[in-house]
Amino acid sequence: MTTEFHFPRAELPESIEKLRQEVRDFIAEERRNGSTPRPKNVGMFVSFDFTRKLAERGWIGMTWPKKYGGHERSTLERYAVTEELLSAGAPVRAHWIPDRQTGPLLLKFGTEAQKLKYLPGIAAGTCIFSIGLSEPNSGSDLASLRTRADKVEGGWKIHGTKLWNSNSHNAHFMITLCRTEPPGEDRHAGISQLIVDLSSPGVTVRPIINLAGEHDFNEVVLDGVFVADDQVLGKVGNGWNQVSAELAYERSGPERWLSAFRLLAELTESLGKKASASACRQLGQMFSHLLSLRQMSISIAVMLQSGSAPHLEAAIVKDLGTCFEQEMVRVARDLVHAEGVDIHGRHRLVGELLDHAQMWSVIYTVRGGAKEIMRGVIARGLGLR
Repeated sequence: MTTEFHFPRAELPESIEKLRQEVRDFIAEERRNGSTPRPKNVGMFVSFDFTRKLAERGWIGMTWPKKYGGHERSTLERYAVTEELLSAGAPVRAHWIPDRQTGPLLLKFGTEAQKLKYLPGIAAGTCIFSIGLSEPNSGSDLASLRTRADKVEGGWKIHGTKLWNSNSHNAHFMITLCRTEPPGEDRHAGISQLIVDLSSPGVTVRPIINLAGEHDFNEVVLDGVFVADDQVLGKVGNGWNQVSAELAYERSGPERWLSAFRLLAELTESLGKKASASACRQLGQMFSHLLSLRQMSISIAVMLQSGSAPHLEAAIVKDLGTCFEQEMVRVARDLVHAEGVDIHGRHRLVGELLDHAQMWSVIYTVRGGAKEIMRGVIARGLGLR
């Protein structure tokens, strides 16, 4: 069956500009008082103090109902805050996953008790979730997962290993995708999501150090971990449909094309009016691509606000955005050399950002679903396979 995709023209209303300025003023003050200095690395990093300050301003759980600790603001308002935080390179890693996808997932599929238990803490920046999807020897074939949950009295016992878990070493809970029934003809059937308390007996979190020498990823081993029946998220056996909805939140946001924005911004500033015609042309191409991605992402935000589920559009933005980010790092590297940017002296910050971006950029087209997987999703949606 062929699915049509569309990106309706959408603009952020002028009323949001006041909120945007509030975020800019907040970040500027953080810079002045030394609490959050200008980043020397690209990407998102953990600062529980910064997360707490955002929560105090109502910038976590912005769109959620007030009864769950939210603030009942619009998706577009949340988008504007997100864009400002990412473009500034703010350390938002601590709350990013729970705010971006765990909260919406709980709101859509969780029980009332689960919503009351977890959402207020997420909105306050004190309850941190990670996601347990990828597994060893599975690559991007998520449906081949081997982690199983066996039914026991009062709940389930989980056995298996999850890999590439972002921030699990700082998290309190992990939404774990596992098999609650043996695999059959339909590989997507018999899969469920369970909320695992990471302090439970049988949980081991092992660090994975990345190319930059940083502890961001983890291997999480689940050895007979007990999860009570009331911690099943949604319906038993409906996990594949639920995780598909969850990944739409992960794939469509501006973090898919703003991860290395600080590098582009600092390089442009360092070149200034001395930039050659060739440099201006290449930077112009990068910014035009960025603005196109931004327009597509805003369009998805509007669709999400209207209650739509733009899975196909999210896959398109994710694929284009992550490929753009890798290309941007390559262009930045070439311009630094071609323009003779003094990255060891006056423009040292550009050099530091470039070094870090080159190590991180290899994962851009993998996280959130490899580009090959995204193109498969797109091809199926267009009826091409």
